[in-house]
Amino acid sequence: MSDGAFTRRGLIGAAGAACFSPAAGGAPAKDAWPLAEGTSTPKLCMLSGPAADESTMRRITQLGVKHAIMSGPRIPWQEDQLRQIMDRFQKGGITAANMMIGGFPNTIYGRPGRDQEIENIQKSIRAAGRAGLPVIEYNFYAHRATEGYFDESGRGGAGLLSFDYDRIKDLPPLPEEGAHSIDEMWTNVTYFLKAVIPVAAESRVRLALHPNDPPAPISRGSGQIMGSVEGWQRLVSIVPSPCNGITFDCGVTREMGRDPVEVCRYFSRRDCINHVHFRNVILRKPREKYTEVFPDEGEIDMFAVMKELVRQKYPRLIYPEHPRGLDYDRERQGSGSYAGWVFNVGYARAMLQAALEG
Repeated sequence: MSDGAFTRRGLIGAAGAACFSPAAGGAPAKDAWPLAEGTSTPKLCMLSGPAADESTMRRITQLGVKHAIMSGPRIPWQEDQLRQIMDRFQKGGITAANMMIGGFPNTIYGRPGRDQEIENIQKSIRAAGRAGLPVIEYNFYAHRATEGYFDESGRGGAGLLSFDYDRIKDLPPLPEEGAHSIDEMWTNVTYFLKAVIPVAAESRVRLALHPNDPPAPISRGSGQIMGSVEGWQRLVSIVPSPCNGITFDCGVTREMGRDPVEVCRYFSRRDCINHVHFRNVILRKPREKYTEVFPDEGEIDMFAVMKELVRQKYPRLIYPEHPRGLDYDRERQGSGSYAGWVFNVGYARAMLQAALEG
């Protein structure tokens, strides 16, 4: 595999319009089998690199997945640049429907130079709208508390990922980042949203802010605006618009000690979910101690989450992320975590078909 496809972290025309609009018809007939994705149903996606080769695209389509998410180019994006990527994926049978945007640290930290960065974001949103890209995802971290992660063994020795806030709670700020209070972070994101959401609305592009993951209370001295459901609610209220939305991550929701179905319902009814991450966890202490596990063994009722998304006619992408470490993949170093992805996608597709049948 090339271009970093199927790594742990790290879509045109009619499809774009369907992703932008709340569901308007297109659900599969219940007497039809197999039940398939439609304009008013969720759509499974996979992570890919924008330069994915034919082999990588085949691996995606062989799983029955027709949509991909990926990192976007360096800002400011250009329409022709996006069209080249999207057209190439379309020829491989895949719709590129969500790109991650970054490269605006001065905006996040409230430093000189943020107005130029925001102008570049505005240009990128306009380019996405002209190219037919329906969703742009982004982060707004002062610092991501990845130092708190550690590996654990799960069933059969499979690799799991755990988080413990005690490992990082006393770490000092990094010189290049500094420490930023929660009030400062809210001021910075408000400045950003008031500048970009009107452009997104004009361009018919939805923005999806990913939650703080991990949702640690403090991350190297900085507050985390997306580390609580109350923060998510405040975020979408700053500039009320379907374009000012979130990435609903049911795993992070549980990490914060909340009920993913209830939270999904709240944001779906307000048309604020612009992307979904689908994974499971076992929680020991909200925001501070948990383990990411296989989707079929955690505390989250994943079928209930999928049923709620279908009930609310959520029409955009679901990413069955974070495959667990399997020996089959470990023995084939350099090939990614394909067997892990096969498990996640198969599980999510079963959940989706069963929810559509219900």
